[in-house]
Amino acid sequence: MNEFSSTDEKIIKATFRILQKEGFAKATTKKIAAEAGVNEVTIFRNFQNKKNLVEITKDYYLQIFLEKLEEIFSFNEDDEIEEYFQGNFMGLLNLSEDDLSIIKVAMEEVRDIPEKKLLISKITGTIIGKLEEYFKFQIEKGKIREVDSRVLAIMCFSITFQSVLLWKIYDKEHTPETEQYGKNFLDILYNGIKV
Repeated sequence: MNEFSSTDEKIIKATFRILQKEGFAKATTKKIAAEAGVNEVTIFRNFQNKKNLVEITKDYYLQIFLEKLEEIFSFNEDDEIEEYFQGNFMGLLNLSEDDLSIIKVAMEEVRDIPEKKLLISKITGTIIGKLEEYFKFQIEKGKIREVDSRVLAIMCFSITFQSVLLWKIYDKEHTPETEQYGKNFLDILYNGIKV
């Protein structure tokens, strides 16, 4: 990750907060400067323009988030399937609001600039890649029947990642039943719905 001066880091963090609150279209260098407590000229001196600042900010936070996702979805050769899914699920469930901010910004980016899906593509690509790697390994070990590991990865990604993260992002009322939700979710994932 790039090394930034404390002023640059302050500006980057302020930019991210403004992007969260305002979205891309309404984020201005004036608002960012006020949020960071710096002069607007400092932004232009250090980052040249708003577009460059926004790109640097997205890259900065994306790298942090991708490292966390790599950790959540990494596996040991001895991990059983249920154990692996439970670890993924709980890892996602335990992401902080700060961690989830990059998802919110990525969704804003897609909404505001539909042709630009870079952030969300990198996030989903990282997760699907790790899941596919895990499933290929499990198929080779004979723990999962011969199926297309990419299809299985996409299916599990859509079920697990999207339900957990979208629930956390849009449901502001987290309750103590969160752990029970996880247990119920994983029970349905493992055992299906047939009687």
